[in-house]
Amino acid sequence: MSEVEAFEYFRGIECWELLGKIAVMAILLENDEVRRCLEEVPGWAVLGKGIAKVFAFESYLEGIEFAKRCGEIAEEMNHHPDLLIRWKKVRVSIVTHSAGGLTGLDFQYAGRVDAL
Repeated sequence: MSEVEAFEYFRGIECWELLGKIAVMAILLENDEVRRCLEEVPGWAVLGKGIAKVFAFESYLEGIEFAKRCGEIAEEMNHHPDLLIRWKKVRVSIVTHSAGGLTGLDFQYAGRVDAL
């Protein structure tokens, strides 16, 4: 997904407009920016330097399929999360290692995963 496509995908999300950092998605976010963006991705929470969310499923194999789709999004974005697959649950954790914390890419990824 290009930066222009990312902007179009998230243009209704207030935090992207607030940040004004669409063109440079790898800029480290300030704490107040992180708080605003977290409001746009319910269920995600700060975990260490990144964000994480646990997704629950009816069966183990549904979780496996979800993890596969998370991986497909990661490959499209070239932004790869940590996935922890448990019995009927998958924890998705994401951080921009090259920036040393959270960037717009992390929230873009979170929003795309939530849309699955």
